[in-house]
Amino acid sequence: MHAVGATENHSIQFHQYHLEDMGRVRVKKICEIEDRELANVEIGKGYEYARDQVVAITDEDLSNLPLPTAKAIEVAAFVPLESIDPLRIGDGYYLTPDGAVAAKPYKLLVEALGRSSKVAVAKYAWSGRERLGLMRVRGDVLVLHAMRWPDEVRSPAELFPPAVDLDEDESEGALALMDSMTRDDLDGDDLRDTYTEALAKVIEAKREDKPLPQEPEQEAPTGRVLDLMAALQESVQKAKASRGEDAEVHELPKKTTAKKTTGRRPRSA
Repeated sequence: MHAVGATENHSIQFHQYHLEDMGRVRVKKICEIEDRELANVEIGKGYEYARDQVVAITDEDLSNLPLPTAKAIEVAAFVPLESIDPLRIGDGYYLTPDGAVAAKPYKLLVEALGRSSKVAVAKYAWSGRERLGLMRVRGDVLVLHAMRWPDEVRSPAELFPPAVDLDEDESEGALALMDSMTRDDLDGDDLRDTYTEALAKVIEAKREDKPLPQEPEQEAPTGRVLDLMAALQESVQKAKASRGEDAEVHELPKKTTAKKTTGRRPRSA
């Protein structure tokens, strides 16, 4: 199968410039032995197995790894989607069948996954390593999501906030807030990328030497309270007022900085 990127990055990208004369700042690849800049064709992969002892690894070496996943995607299991921690799910790619011979098994897998409530967990080779992936159906196309291995997800134990007590009215208030903000889909003008739009306006104003756009005045809320604690306060007050009680909602605990540990190198997520 062939993989095609399923997402696009529409963010505005910046480069580095020398502010005095706006000359572009670039990173040069210098050989530390010959002290000269190298062309891309002169650069390859290598593994340092001992100090100053390096073995070169070519793209051909990687494509001929003695693994069943080196040249194909190998389905390892079928599991319910809800059994997978979303933290382990990464970028998505559309998969297309590799030629007419693969069209039938591709279509069969699409139909089988589409008629079930499961997704496929698969192994495949990508960028010099074996990876784990999640395969699901979107329309009539297979989608492969890169997945992190279990040991690549850090434990949140050190980030837990201090223990707090919640009463039933506070919990019911949170559920009421969720109900009031529930929607059938994520389409809508309120979920567009307003940061990129605002940044584009700033760039356009500076390009034309015009005054920078000002932040619009915040309109008074019209019925819907978006602040979580304010919404909870309102919900709890209504619940307790019906029983003639005083209502109070305590502030949610702020995030605490994880304690630093010594003698142990932090792992990347």
